[in-house]
Amino acid sequence: MDTNLSMSTWIDACATEEIDEEDLISWHHEGKAYAIYNTEKGFFATDLMCTHEAQSLEDGIVVDCVIECPLHGGRFDICSGRALSAPVSKDLATYPVRVENGRVFVDVASAGDAGRP
Repeated sequence: MDTNLSMSTWIDACATEEIDEEDLISWHHEGKAYAIYNTEKGFFATDLMCTHEAQSLEDGIVVDCVIECPLHGGRFDICSGRALSAPVSKDLATYPVRVENGRVFVDVASAGDAGRP
């Protein structure tokens, strides 16, 4: 994690205990929807909507570090946002996450390259 980032971009999203392991919650901030995941590798954040169709990933299945879209079964790597299987072909945007004192913080201003034009 880059500690030189402005602290103003880190937003307190939720408590760690709000997300079961191998699950996600939806989180909305300033009109944008995010998915926050709890995986065996830690906490991660991506855009909430599948890049194939405007389908929320909130009811998707999380196994290890993979989320499966509930609409057509396309899969994404949660850690990188990489599209893994058809019908998805465009990656998800990812966001840096840090955990402090039992809280999950998301850097909403620092989207990864995945899923961005």
